[in-house]
Amino acid sequence: MKIEQIYTGCLAQGAYYIESNGEVAIIDPLREVQQYVDKATADGAVIKYIFETHFHADFVSGHVTLAQKTGAPIVYGPNANPSFEAHIAKDGEVFQLGAITLTCLHTPGHTMESSCYLLKDENGKDHALFSGDTLFLGDVGRPDLAQKAVDMTQEQLAGILFDSLRSKVMTLADDVIVYPAHGAGSACGKNLSKETVGSIGDQKATNYALRADMTRDEFISEVTDGLLPPPAYFPMNVKLNKEGYGNVEDIIREAKAFDTKTFELVANETEALILDVRHQDEFEKGHIPKSIFIGIDGQFAPWVGALILDSKQEILLVTPEGREEETIKRLARVGYDNTLGYLKGGFESWKNAGLEYDTITSVSVEKLEEVLNHASNNNESMKVFDVRKPGEYTAEHVLDVPSTPLDFLNEYLATFPKEEDFYLHCAGGYRSMIAASILKARSYHNVINVLGGFAAIKKSGIKTTSYVCPSTLK
Repeated sequence: MKIEQIYTGCLAQGAYYIESNGEVAIIDPLREVQQYVDKATADGAVIKYIFETHFHADFVSGHVTLAQKTGAPIVYGPNANPSFEAHIAKDGEVFQLGAITLTCLHTPGHTMESSCYLLKDENGKDHALFSGDTLFLGDVGRPDLAQKAVDMTQEQLAGILFDSLRSKVMTLADDVIVYPAHGAGSACGKNLSKETVGSIGDQKATNYALRADMTRDEFISEVTDGLLPPPAYFPMNVKLNKEGYGNVEDIIREAKAFDTKTFELVANETEALILDVRHQDEFEKGHIPKSIFIGIDGQFAPWVGALILDSKQEILLVTPEGREEETIKRLARVGYDNTLGYLKGGFESWKNAGLEYDTITSVSVEKLEEVLNHASNNNESMKVFDVRKPGEYTAEHVLDVPSTPLDFLNEYLATFPKEEDFYLHCAGGYRSMIAASILKARSYHNVINVLGGFAAIKKSGIKTTSYVCPSTLK
């Protein structure tokens, strides 16, 4: 028996490759599926099943394409209603895979079709639980995403999730391995661990939602407390996962490499968004006017989904040399399939052609402290904005600085001054550069980025609030 977790940091997502005696099951595959086909070929094995734990909201799964490539059936748990052919498993249905089995455990609550898959080894012993978004390490799946689809409240779904966990998951032995669908950084939960593999026993001991003495009402209250609105792209991804989508290989093939003249022409003749995915330091030094920065080496796909509200938006790319295909692929992972092409030779080709470019003004924390002190001594107001997440802000922030989280930047546009200089910071500099690029593109030319973010601020003399552990916040 072979179990391989294929973890994608950008999405904080775990897909799984399971092989026994020449037969393979794939659980929650990524959209680019050739990697699974290649693994099976290398193992001299055949992909027999494609298991989906639920209709994912945070990424486009590879189930449809993988089924087309291999002929393997797509398996969902009870209540699933996809538009394509799939095997809808019964609760407790057993699937033989070589010398091992996978049993479907219907665990509704996160969504109504949510299911876990329990792997029993060659001796019939419970070995591992592929828990999808039902159980994470440190948390459970948020119960608010499926409300509209099933006409239920988040409290009703949370109650169903409580029953699922108590009847199907917590009854398993402590030594059963837990393989979740997500880790820290995913918007599918609020308290996810950075670890990506755990055990039932560990979770019973440490996961707030699995406390043995927890009542149903306490569970509902704690699981629904502090939920931020889900990213805007989630419903679109659910729709794609339920109804099907195009082959990512075709999307990559259709994107064109534009020279500077053609790139400029296409940008002027279309409403395409110019998306620059280089490192923030490079974007700061120079970028095409009106382009938006979302760096490929950060939480790229989730930020694209949160900030580019129209998934059908035409996109032109500026990428690091050699990372054009990777960027197109990662956009497609969250359903952004309309990449027209990319600038051949990257930003350097634009600059070398003598075309106009823009920059972002950044200052050190030392300079920010100097400016703040000067303003304080002269009874002047200084505009500083914190674009971190609300939980980060509540835990600790600069005194008298408002929270304007990047996730909801559009709602705060009227907050930023048009005439006087203002400063943005996040935790380390990635998110504040995204925010600065969006504001600059909207003619806020007086925006200034703070280098090093709150991490650097903490080491300075700038006054901050006392730290409050997020786990104690209600």
